[in-house]
Amino acid sequence: MRGFGTRPRALPRALPRRLPRRLPRRLPRTLLGLALATVVLAAVARPLAAQGAQPVPPDWLLAHLDVETTGLIPGHHEMIDLGMVITDSEGVELDRLFLRIQAEHPERTSPEARAVNAFDAARWRALGALTPAAAVDSVIAFHRRVAGARPTMLVAFNSQFDAAFLDHLFRARGASWRALYHYFVLDIPSMAWSLGYRELTGGALSARLGVEDEPRVAEEHTGITGALLNVRIYRALRAVERARPAPNATRPSA
Repeated sequence: MRGFGTRPRALPRALPRRLPRRLPRRLPRTLLGLALATVVLAAVARPLAAQGAQPVPPDWLLAHLDVETTGLIPGHHEMIDLGMVITDSEGVELDRLFLRIQAEHPERTSPEARAVNAFDAARWRALGALTPAAAVDSVIAFHRRVAGARPTMLVAFNSQFDAAFLDHLFRARGASWRALYHYFVLDIPSMAWSLGYRELTGGALSARLGVEDEPRVAEEHTGITGALLNVRIYRALRAVERARPAPNATRPSA
């Protein structure tokens, strides 16, 4: 490569020694278009580059979420309880929240859902279930009290299921959970799969990892028991990850 301060080489003879006096009429427009495109790309690239250069914030929090519902279809079925445990990135608990929520359409409860969580509208009222709007306000107040402005990411065992029901709950209040949590949601089975575990249920994975399962009796099976199980599994997976050598680590010679 040619360094600074050296004389440039002569142009090849095949190239014209002089540029034409008159440029084609369309060339200025082309150059203007290229210039504008360069400015736009630079304006887009600068914030992206700056964002990519930033290190991962050291104060990330995780909101381990589990919900119970009246069925499997978000928007048709409803959330009837919510458990959340906020931890640091290593799974150390900071605080927890448990809410029962009164369904507006209890007649839509599927037999399978009732067999899992024992939902009954009269029993829920007796247990002090909140309205959906009050539940959203409680989640927001809990997050602000515990997490404040710290970046927080949701963690769930079946992330698309829990996030979809959380989204419908917040939308009914005219709110968005993305105002509180990062856009991405961590999925525990995906974490386990990446470490070689193929168990896709909480009971099977907890047994494989040697952690305590949550109650499987319907009356005792709630969002908070599920969220606490998520935390236990997350801690176990982090321990497995820490125990494994780094990908670029070299094995000691014999």
